[in-house]
Amino acid sequence: MAVTAPPIDIGIPAQQREQIAAGLGRVLADSTVLYAKTHGFHWNVTGPMFNTLHLMFMDQYTELWTALDLIAERIRALGCPAPFGGSIYAGLSSVPEAEGVPPALAMVRELVEGHEAVARTIRAVFTTADEANDQPTADLLTQRLQIHEKTAWMLRSLLEA
Repeated sequence: MAVTAPPIDIGIPAQQREQIAAGLGRVLADSTVLYAKTHGFHWNVTGPMFNTLHLMFMDQYTELWTALDLIAERIRALGCPAPFGGSIYAGLSSVPEAEGVPPALAMVRELVEGHEAVARTIRAVFTTADEANDQPTADLLTQRLQIHEKTAWMLRSLLEA
């Protein structure tokens, strides 16, 4: 006789878990596109700020890479499949891909806008998680929100005169 898994019973109804997972899928897509953009900028930055930006972008894409797993694993813990694949992410993400290789400070501006876009996506999902009394998702989103807002501020500081 085969042993099967029991239905998920974590105190959040299936419909709410699916709504939260869908929102987290958008956060995952935004984060993945932002990761790829940041990594690409790391490879391609040039100019007088090369070393500073090259190292800063490396720290940022490394942090984003780690976050992708945390977000996807939360989606799985809610009982839903984590989205994956370039075309899927393109359809879910609010972060546009880079067009060509912009100059260094334009890269910084694009990353500010990317981190702010992820923050907006997170805020929208936070409401759904909060209404479902889903503290683990709310905690994850709060941590991600703090990182994206701080990173946007630090990058923006490079652009202010």
